Amino acid sequence: MEQKVSPGAQQGAFAIPRWEFIALAAALMAVNALAIDIMLPGLQEIGASLGVENENHRQYVVTAYFAGLALALLGYGPISDRFGRRAPLMFGLGIYVLAAFAAAFAPTFEILLALRFIQGVGAASTRVIAVSVIRDRFGGRQMAEIMSLVFMVFMIVPVIAPGIGQVIMLFAEWHMIFIVMALSAMAIMLWAAIRLPETMHPEDRRPLSLLSVAQGFRTVLTTRMSLWYTLASMIVFGALFGFINSAQQVYVGIYGLGVWFPVVFAAIAGMMSLSSFLNSRLVVRLGMRRLSHGALIGFLLVSAVWFAWSLTGPVPFPVFIVLFALAMFQFGWIGSNFNSIAMEPLGHIAGTASSVQGFMQTMGGGLIGAAIGQSFDGTTMPLAAGFCGVAALGLVMVLIAERGKLFRGQHDVKPVVTEVH
Repeated sequence: MEQKVSPGAQQGAFAIPRWEFIALAAALMAVNALAIDIMLPGLQEIGASLGVENENHRQYVVTAYFAGLALALLGYGPISDRFGRRAPLMFGLGIYVLAAFAAAFAPTFEILLALRFIQGVGAASTRVIAVSVIRDRFGGRQMAEIMSLVFMVFMIVPVIAPGIGQVIMLFAEWHMIFIVMALSAMAIMLWAAIRLPETMHPEDRRPLSLLSVAQGFRTVLTTRMSLWYTLASMIVFGALFGFINSAQQVYVGIYGLGVWFPVVFAAIAGMMSLSSFLNSRLVVRLGMRRLSHGALIGFLLVSAVWFAWSLTGPVPFPVFIVLFALAMFQFGWIGSNFNSIAMEPLGHIAGTASSVQGFMQTMGGGLIGAAIGQSFDGTTMPLAAGFCGVAALGLVMVLIAERGKLFRGQHDVKPVVTEVH
């Protein structure tokens, strides 16, 4: 009999198949990836069309989105812990769609940045709710498995989005990218409205008061594993954001890939998707810590080789792409496991926990990524230095969380499943 995911709070709500639950959660998270990756091929034309002379300033289209996303994350968590998951999700997606449509007609770069900020505010609901509904239904290694599968599907968007953006740019101007973005979000919004049940348990509802919100934030920030793994995830995600900011400059500016840029970008995203799939197959048996700690050390070693090579001169494209692909493969084993470890102790305040952790990861990672992106100097050296630095800092954070002992698989929480079969 096919496994179902049951509703948590609403009487009479229906169950959906496990595969559809995973696909829908992945689609919600993919809304963020779509808002970034589909427009990368159009950054140059956007800058030219709106009079942006400084090449690095085009990256602000990405940075403004991350800023709105990060700030709004703090609000959606407590709201979803009070009113449930569905209503805040629909509200946020509505904002996202309206801002995307408006951005298509932005007359100046400043207005475009303001609309991108607002779009990020709406998108924050998808990040908070996607993680919250997963934690509502699963715990421990089971959650890590589901998160890996969600991340695997989610990574399909970076595989295809730049290609879609490139095709749009061949037949239309950059404005059409935002129209496609809005229509795609509308389709996901309709899917969630029809098929996503309310997953929050009635007994977990919290009052929406300043004291209650403050207590929830305090719980997240004073839970050792949650805090330090969130910080480690934030730092490592900074490397990914840094690459996204400067991807067009690296692939097109340094290596002259031109229209092949989306193809190579997709290949790297495909490596991360494969990594996430393998993690979902291995994590229940080996544990979150063994996989993620080993991957973090591997990420550091590969980044160190890349950085050392870049100090000697230009890195040939074959060397760059091999080292970068290896680093991104390791990343696929870090993100979902770190998030699962951080969320595990906080199931009773999943919305608030997802909100605080998402804020720290997005704002902190976004700022780190912006610093890495703005340091671009026509070589891959700043990017390699950023990767190496965040990997080393991330390892320090994990060591603090684990009191200096890595690979302690026996301390992983065993599967806690609240599914109805």
